Amino acid sequence: MPPARPLPSVTVVLDRHDDVLHTHTALAAHHPPSGRITLHPGPGTTSETGLAHDLLAALGKPPLLPGRFPGGRQPAWEAATAWMTALPVTRLTVLRAHRLTARRTTRLLQLHVRTGIHLTLVCHRPHLPAALHQALRTADYSLTADIEAARRHYYGTPVAEPPPPDEPAAPASRWLTLPTLDRLVSYDSPRPCADPCTPPPIIWRHRIPPAPLTAPTAQRVAHRLHAATAHPRLAAAVAAALFTGASLQQLATARPHDYDTAAATLALHDRARYTDGCAAYPVPPWAGVFLRAAACFTRLLSGGDQELLAAPGDRGHLLRVAETARLRPPQPPTARRKGPVGRAEWDWRERQEAERYEAIPADRARRSRR
Repeated sequence: MPPARPLPSVTVVLDRHDDVLHTHTALAAHHPPSGRITLHPGPGTTSETGLAHDLLAALGKPPLLPGRFPGGRQPAWEAATAWMTALPVTRLTVLRAHRLTARRTTRLLQLHVRTGIHLTLVCHRPHLPAALHQALRTADYSLTADIEAARRHYYGTPVAEPPPPDEPAAPASRWLTLPTLDRLVSYDSPRPCADPCTPPPIIWRHRIPPAPLTAPTAQRVAHRLHAATAHPRLAAAVAAALFTGASLQQLATARPHDYDTAAATLALHDRARYTDGCAAYPVPPWAGVFLRAAACFTRLLSGGDQELLAAPGDRGHLLRVAETARLRPPQPPTARRKGPVGRAEWDWRERQEAERYEAIPADRARRSRR
């Protein structure tokens, strides 16, 4: 989707003598929280998908997307574009641009157009190579060889910032036990509405509303989800489960138009009223970035005709993402576990309810014999 604001021109920095200062300055300016990404493409490959994987890694994400995709093509560029659109990223600096093929450069230019980022290509040569010149023919770009100008206006200044005290770069090893994940594997079976549906705000008639995450917990959850997967829809489904308390089947009823960015609501459908009927749920600020990424990703893949969040067939992948982020529902006592200690059990609540229903006839039979 083209940005609403005017598209900034592409900047090409000519590092005539391959000065190490250019590389060090650009890498030191890499700071995603400030909206600056420095991409250093991996050597020895000309693959377009490989460049997308490098970009996802620069965004702090595992480069591979789980699941099967049409034609066997992993939508790495769609995922990178979705995250660049949803995250507050405003600048992308690409080092070793003189080694880029014309097709790789074209991919970066398409990303520039779709996201509206300031794109800087650093060519460590005195002149543009033929492939880069060819790819830039239709782009609005400017050239500079001034390292001070590049440092001030394009790379950005380094930010000395210690890592958050409780969260390392990778997901923490300690589990976060979250009661709102209790229903994620429930086997209700709502379906999306075929006709246009504008659900009212959720009224919790049959369930207790999920308790909102505290600010520190929400921050930890968001950090872990970002680091756990590059798949926007899987990350968004886990986030949505946490503020809706919905099952995967109900989450799968949402389509891109069901996420209202202006009102910050997510509509889930349930015409048969297995739970609370069709309803719009308020989206907390921490979860908005995941839903924005999922909406962009789905539109890029299918024009908006697919599920906004994970589909029922993605159940295994979804649970693995949650476990990678070390998020789980409340667990059974050690004596009642079905699996080894340390592995998340997702159906404990379902088993509790089944045992409760099975106990009712036995209890009635005991009473009748008295």
